[in-house]
Amino acid sequence: MTLFEEPSEIGLDQPLAARMRPRTLEEYVGQVHILAPGAPLHRLIREGKLGSVILWGPAGCGKTTLACIIAAHSNAHFEPHSAVSVGIADIRKLAQAARNRKASTGKRTVLFLDEVHHFTRTQQDALLGYVEDGTLEMVAATTENPSFALASPLLSRCRVLILKPLTDDEVRVIVERALADTERGIGRECEPDALAHVVRLAGGDARIALNLLEAAANLAPTEGSINLAHVEAAQQAPAPKYDRAGDAHYDTISAFIKSVRGSDPDAALHYLARMIEAGEDPRFIARRLVILASEDIGNADPMALVLAMAAFHVVERIGWPEAQLSLAQAVTYLACAPKSNAAMVAITRATADVRKRQPPPVPKHLRSSGASFAPKLEGGEGYVYPHDFPGHYVEQQYLPEGDWELPYYEPSDQGIEPKLRARMEERRRGKADG
Repeated sequence: MTLFEEPSEIGLDQPLAARMRPRTLEEYVGQVHILAPGAPLHRLIREGKLGSVILWGPAGCGKTTLACIIAAHSNAHFEPHSAVSVGIADIRKLAQAARNRKASTGKRTVLFLDEVHHFTRTQQDALLGYVEDGTLEMVAATTENPSFALASPLLSRCRVLILKPLTDDEVRVIVERALADTERGIGRECEPDALAHVVRLAGGDARIALNLLEAAANLAPTEGSINLAHVEAAQQAPAPKYDRAGDAHYDTISAFIKSVRGSDPDAALHYLARMIEAGEDPRFIARRLVILASEDIGNADPMALVLAMAAFHVVERIGWPEAQLSLAQAVTYLACAPKSNAAMVAITRATADVRKRQPPPVPKHLRSSGASFAPKLEGGEGYVYPHDFPGHYVEQQYLPEGDWELPYYEPSDQGIEPKLRARMEERRRGKADG
């Protein structure tokens, strides 16, 4: 038996999550933003007119269950497969069988592809024609952003349905239903604190909740309710919902960087811990900190870049797990440091200015004077050496002639940048006085 069998065919030896799989739209929990009664998608599913769709959402939110319900309402032959194990030859065989079925019985074929993001571009191209001409109606499920994971031609021929993580209340409904169901479920009592713990640990994933509940029920005596001790005994370290090639990876690093930029060390440490527990490459984390030190702190605190680079070297030379201490030190320092994006804004402005026109030649007095074997090169003549003057500064032209959008660099009012601003303004006043 497989995960895709009709619920009536699933025996009690199957996992609780499989036994409790909803059979109708009425039993389905969650995704009210697209499946509320009366909503257009609800009607299209009921009438079997949905067509090819891609179900995009996190694990445990009901993608596979919804695919089964869509197929049931379409009154079509259902072909469930994992994209991991389906090759081009398999696609062609499925398409030929679908044609034969349509010709002999008039019945359509719905191809369910789980983890469709694993399909290569060649496999997607092989499937495209069959989806386009209606030989196969595809219902695909993915945890990855379809815009990145799927080729545009296939994506344009499908409706993308975005599924959200289940809320705690929705997970609670699913767990309570399993507890109350004496036929397919557990048919047991569960103490309120134990139920709350199951819901909390699930993190919006119904499968995790039901697996944990089933394990706790197996540890509890046959007579009596499931209590918190049973749930805690059944609990193992949760596998983080984190794929280093997928959305969770990008979402977590985004939250991490934004927390450091937003000067919240506790939030930054939270996301750092999540990445560490998920097995993220520490070099990736360290590189992002080095970038952030210049982009978001810059000259407001030049030590930020020094400390970030030091943490990066520790990661490379000392290794794991000790390096996480240095990462934590860098993260907390950077989060608490004064913030300035003036350096990032400055290089953006300068780059935009340079791209507007063909840059003029470098002023002669700033050019290289050339090597001894190239005496004919002109350059350096008229250059004034700043260190020969008080304050190690002397007024001279550095920018080539041109209508430049100045200034590029405008120090902020954070950290030591006010001192830099004051120094720059003093020199500008000197220019004006001269």
